[in-house]
Amino acid sequence: MPIYEYKCKQCGKVYEVIQKINEEAIKNCIYCAGEVERIISLSSFVLKGSGWYLTDYSEKRKKAEKEDSEKPKESSHKNGEEKK
Repeated sequence: MPIYEYKCKQCGKVYEVIQKINEEAIKNCIYCAGEVERIISLSSFVLKGSGWYLTDYSEKRKKAEKEDSEKPKESSHKNGEEKK
């Protein structure tokens, strides 16, 4: 079951409540009975193992960018002529 966070508009306390997804949201604070609002919290979601962007594709792009930056820059003039 998901954990939802609520913040009381009256006392300012923030607390968590375990609820089913289809359960109705809480309307009153459990501390002061004031009006509450559901807030969006940060998750601690971490992708581990191979096959994720951070572990595989990111490194390939960094290597390609490094190789590109090490190549000598080509002249912007046509036919290698210098502009006088």
